[in-house]
Amino acid sequence: MDPPFSPSTYSDGLKKETWRHSLILSFQTLGVVYGRFSTAPLYVFGTIQTTNFKSNETAYEYFSFLFWTLTIVSLLKYTFIVLRADDNGEGGIFALYSLLCRHCKVGLLPNDRSTEEIMQHEEVSTLRGKVESRARKAIRNRRSSHYFMLFIALFGACMIIGDGVITPSISVLSASSGVQRSLSNIKYTSSTDAEQTISDDLRKYVPVPSACVITVGLFILQYYGTHKIGFMFAPIVTIWLLFISGVGMYNVFHWDPKIFSAISPVYMYRFVRKINKASWKSLNSILLCVAGSETMFTDLGHFSKRSIKLTFVCLVYPALVLCYAGQAAFISKHWNGTENFNHLSESVPKHLRHVFILLSLLASAVGSQATITATFSIINQCLTLGCFPRVKVIHTSDKRLGQVYIPDVNWLLMALSLSVTIGFHDVTRIANAAGMAIVFGMIVTTCMMSLVIALYWEKSLFVSGCFLMFFGFVEAVYVSACMLSFHKGAWYLFVISAVSFTIMLAWHYGTMKKYEFDLQNRVSTEWLTDYSPGLGVSRVRGIGLIYTDIVTGIPAFFSHFITNLPAFHQVLIFVSFKPHPVPCVPPGERYLVGRVGNKDYRIYRCIVRYGYCDQVRDTDNFEEQIIGSIGEFISLEESDCESLASPEGRMMIVGKPLVDSNALIPIHDTNSVAGSTNIANNETLASPSGDFIERKTAVRRKKVRFLIPEGGARMRLSIREELQELIDARESGTAYFLGQSHLTVRDDSNFLKKFLIMAFVFLDRNCREPPVALNIPHAALVEVGMVYII
Repeated sequence: MDPPFSPSTYSDGLKKETWRHSLILSFQTLGVVYGRFSTAPLYVFGTIQTTNFKSNETAYEYFSFLFWTLTIVSLLKYTFIVLRADDNGEGGIFALYSLLCRHCKVGLLPNDRSTEEIMQHEEVSTLRGKVESRARKAIRNRRSSHYFMLFIALFGACMIIGDGVITPSISVLSASSGVQRSLSNIKYTSSTDAEQTISDDLRKYVPVPSACVITVGLFILQYYGTHKIGFMFAPIVTIWLLFISGVGMYNVFHWDPKIFSAISPVYMYRFVRKINKASWKSLNSILLCVAGSETMFTDLGHFSKRSIKLTFVCLVYPALVLCYAGQAAFISKHWNGTENFNHLSESVPKHLRHVFILLSLLASAVGSQATITATFSIINQCLTLGCFPRVKVIHTSDKRLGQVYIPDVNWLLMALSLSVTIGFHDVTRIANAAGMAIVFGMIVTTCMMSLVIALYWEKSLFVSGCFLMFFGFVEAVYVSACMLSFHKGAWYLFVISAVSFTIMLAWHYGTMKKYEFDLQNRVSTEWLTDYSPGLGVSRVRGIGLIYTDIVTGIPAFFSHFITNLPAFHQVLIFVSFKPHPVPCVPPGERYLVGRVGNKDYRIYRCIVRYGYCDQVRDTDNFEEQIIGSIGEFISLEESDCESLASPEGRMMIVGKPLVDSNALIPIHDTNSVAGSTNIANNETLASPSGDFIERKTAVRRKKVRFLIPEGGARMRLSIREELQELIDARESGTAYFLGQSHLTVRDDSNFLKKFLIMAFVFLDRNCREPPVALNIPHAALVEVGMVYII
């Protein structure tokens, strides 16, 4: 596993991408992004009922639908339009939502309001010189539109998660079914009835067990990370694409060279003119040809726009068109004479069947990778924006920020995929659910993208409306076809989505209510600084780090602590983690430091801002970064002319405290050791269970101590004394204060509120990640429990 990611590395990588790097990424996209596209031919024609083929013209009509769907949706919409709407290199539905949150102020999350009054000057400078449009004003002032945008963003995320469950099942099971058909073609010239029965049983029960084995192996490989998986899987997908495109060319020239005339939209018109319920339902299968379009956008953070476009336009799209054309040509000549004529395996020449079986099994395993990585990406974004319970997120690359691995989600996806494979064991039923996930995900992207065009790109409402109407009409056609198959497997998607949506909604609602309770029950800073000495509160040596969600006032749990134990440390630092709807916050803009009360009180506030791909909470030296930031603030406070106004006084954005600071010099103490440990050379090992363990040769991290620089003699005496007091307090020890909330619901609350709070409490208690993911020594941790009556 590669070492943790640095945001500066990410931004530099985006600016300095060379063609050599783009070609390398393009090769990797074949193993991660386009596996889903490449395996779609295994089940697109194969899931259409054979009774729907009435003549050779039917194959022409289906191919016409297939070609234009692939061209309009995958090529035109996603490759040339949607991929342009990245959020600093990140893609997906939540990337579009974050763009709207930042530029239209439609966010409902606590982080969207917490620092609004402090960072107002940034927004003013961003919008300076621009006239806000009527549409932006209308949407910003209507609270209902804010709820609607959050709803569709969560709904789209649930569709991607559901697709991540279903795709491994359908891609692997469809390939295993090809093995079953190959075994059924074996002729037994001399065999007893018992042997024949055993052979029939083997042919009957081969697909599901083999699919389960391949699925388990696929999910076990996930902990290697996208970078390694891409290099492992890319050769398989490349060979597979070249193989099926070559077979397609052979079938076109051998069976029906006129098949390309079906590109004419006239054949779609003929299909619609004689439409019936059965043929309309079959469009659900045609929709599967664009399976992978949404993940192409969601996986953008793993690669780059140039690499994804280059691979699709130059290789994937023409290879798939040739493959589908060849299969349609074969069907047009065998629709009335060959059993299972609509399956891809039947169109492969007989002397290549064994090669096809091997490649299809390998490619089917790879085909699921796109949706798995997309699920990791979307959950990582939901997690940071406060819409998903806390889980451990592992960054698997030091070059691409979006390459993440989530162990808990990985094993949950595996269990659900196995349940789908064993429970349905029918490709057609699973395909119905997959089609539903694909089309609803595309509809959500179309809606969000139309808003981005109007509100972020600032195009006319006419352009935005044309985008919505054109692509919305195409997708509405397929929605109607999918709904006809709701009772035949598609209902399972809504079960998964309902559970996922409930979890996200409960977590978001509980987080919001908890934050509102903190705001309503906070106490003023004067209570701590002016009134507490009169209540007999004493100061003790050391530093107290108080973690809170609010950025003004004193959190209720700390005032509760002071009331029952009247003492606190000589230096207090209120630390708040505030996610922002951006991929990453540059290190030079991450720490916002200010004072609480008078200068003599030695009470500070530090707001740590991070994007939905940053992992600032997981750093072992976080305490040193905070101390360094406070030291830099003290040394620059009086000379800084760009301090920001806040209700408690001025706040300052400090730079890189451990590198560029002129206030405190960090040194490693060779005689003392910190409570946490680090890995030698920053190495981490991953076990097959998904847990990351330390190498046995790891060395313990030495404690970092601070000194005032040699030039400190030129400092003002008051600044030098304050810095020395900060150093002395650090030497005396640090205590970490965390609030432990216990949410209860009022008796007169309605059922929905009680249910959501109960779900939030259950999820909060069973999260495997703590609220603050820092390596805090147990001896220095103080948890203060408090009941929150919601």
